[in-house]
Amino acid sequence: MKQRIFEGCATALVTPMNKDGSVNWSGLETLVDSQIKGGVDALVICGTTGEKSTLRYDEHLKVIETAIKATNKRVPIIAGTGSNDTVYSVELCNDAIKLGADALLMVTPYYNKTSQNGLVHHYNYIADRVSKPIILYNVPSRTGVDIKPETYKELSKHERIVATKEASGDISKVAEIKYLCGDDLDIYSGNDDQTVPILSLGGIGVISVLSNILPAEVHNICDLYLKGNTKEAMQLQNKYLGLMNAMFYDVNPIPVKTAMNLLGQNVGDCRLPLYPMDQANKERLIAKLKECNLL
Repeated sequence: MKQRIFEGCATALVTPMNKDGSVNWSGLETLVDSQIKGGVDALVICGTTGEKSTLRYDEHLKVIETAIKATNKRVPIIAGTGSNDTVYSVELCNDAIKLGADALLMVTPYYNKTSQNGLVHHYNYIADRVSKPIILYNVPSRTGVDIKPETYKELSKHERIVATKEASGDISKVAEIKYLCGDDLDIYSGNDDQTVPILSLGGIGVISVLSNILPAEVHNICDLYLKGNTKEAMQLQNKYLGLMNAMFYDVNPIPVKTAMNLLGQNVGDCRLPLYPMDQANKERLIAKLKECNLL
């Protein structure tokens, strides 16, 4: 059996910013602490929701380091270290490991793209050169690259490639991945609205955007399902389904940061080129927050 990083809910944590666009370091520490006290099972740092693409290398590492120190080993820290440069990815992975990261989240190469054979060589090259487990991250809507089920099967043979965050939105594909990989690859939902469906196919959790706002509730969706309370898990997911969808009224993480600010968490805006959502979408978001009795 391969190493299992976590079961349940990992928050894809936002990176809080000050008004001048600098990272709010004390705010990050506070956010980490509140998430853990809220019951999340792990934290993903510097993923898509954490605005990795607009963090400089030194900032990227400092965000990871700050989160690790604030966590103080209470939950696993998964560092977003993927890029479209294989050799650079190895450097970033090993720097994150030196800081104390428990695992690595590695998005598929983007923009320059690659073949399925290229994906196998890319990930195996990295996995051969790091000492911590890797979670693959498949989000073709952002990267233009989709890991095929047969490619997953090949990648799952590597001892350090232990899981995937599946955000393709294709439930049938998830079933095929589970069939082909079995216990050699853990599957996490990369979409909040598909958490229960993916759990029903043998997944073991979610890497969540919504849990930035509702850590206890998203944890409970997973916990209920994994303990056999499937009906209650589905009811809880359905209760927040509208809010899950509202997290994509604009490009992630614009809506979730907007919601957190409305709820008094003061995480600031996103860095350019991401721009604050327009008033019409903001009003729609506010309506969903009110429906859930959060405002």
